[in-house]
Amino acid sequence: MNTPTGYRIVSYGDMITDRARMDAYARALRQSVRPGCLVLDIGAGTGIFSLLACQFGAGEVHAVEPNAAIEVARTLAADNGYRDRITFHQALSTAIELPRRADVIVSDLRGVLPLFQRHIPAIADARRRLLAPGGALIPARDTLWAALIEDPKLYRPYAEPWLENPYGLDLRAGYRLVVNTWRKINAKAEHLLVPPQRWAMLDYDRIEQTDLAGELVWTIERPATAHGLLLWFDADLGHGLGFSNAPGEPDLIYGQAFFPLQEPIDLVTGDQVRVAVGADLVGDNYVWRWRTRVNAPGEPPRQKAAFNQSTFHGEVFSPAQLRRREGGHVPVLDAAGQADGYLLSLMDGQRSLSEIARRVAERHPDQFPRLEDALGRAGELAVKYGR
Repeated sequence: MNTPTGYRIVSYGDMITDRARMDAYARALRQSVRPGCLVLDIGAGTGIFSLLACQFGAGEVHAVEPNAAIEVARTLAADNGYRDRITFHQALSTAIELPRRADVIVSDLRGVLPLFQRHIPAIADARRRLLAPGGALIPARDTLWAALIEDPKLYRPYAEPWLENPYGLDLRAGYRLVVNTWRKINAKAEHLLVPPQRWAMLDYDRIEQTDLAGELVWTIERPATAHGLLLWFDADLGHGLGFSNAPGEPDLIYGQAFFPLQEPIDLVTGDQVRVAVGADLVGDNYVWRWRTRVNAPGEPPRQKAAFNQSTFHGEVFSPAQLRRREGGHVPVLDAAGQADGYLLSLMDGQRSLSEIARRVAERHPDQFPRLEDALGRAGELAVKYGR
């Protein structure tokens, strides 16, 4: 994961024990690594791919991880005798340079789906700047699939708290928010209502575009109730190797993504369901939208349902927050922002953190009544923005 926040160490352990994922990556590395080659491991975490690259003969490995988990990776490299072959970068991959271009770039920057934070920009940048001509990208591509699903248990967390509470209260405002959010699940293949369709394919050898959109169309073959849309992916690691988090396959750490319908819809044989799905990268996160239309057969077709949903509508913003996001808003720093601004201005490579803390405490005693408070905040900003 190529983000400053990252995972907890226990979560990296879960990834290592996911045998289907790990075995596929290990085989792909074994096929791609050549004696003496340079390997770049993006989102290295605790360094398992870097260690394997060394084990398979890499002469030089660069492990990139902004999270503090990289310190565990350093220890593991020493414990396994690879200290001299692995160079560690606690940074984003977009901020590093290599002594020469990499022969192999390996990563797993996905979340539940490959459209996760700044995964695509990171890979596109690494391919352009850091990969040698003819070098290998692992993974090579991901294919995203979608299907309608019938499972009232999946829908219960959306409806039960907000529509069926036993206290006689109207909580529907919460329901309108939650049905515009998706969540990770582990679905069963027998709950799929329709054959899966390919929604998108991410070819990492060529990809530049971060935003995706596509329409899926199904004709219903049996009576059923649709509760939502399920998305998952198949990973191609090259050399015919890969894995899938499709329903019916062994459970992987990724799970699948369940997008609820605005309300469950009863379907009969012959109904046509169209779902237009889009994902747009805004800042560091994706905004998803899913537009559903259900038509009964006939001339002309009769519309049974029309839903327009988006994760944007699942967020809660106060009026003041919305005003501050408007293009015409003229922002002014509050007291805390002024203190942070002064702190950052003092980080000019000439002063120690202690001196910076003393100065900001003198100028902003309301924000930092104790020198320890100023030193703690200065340390946080130095870790986030300093080098």
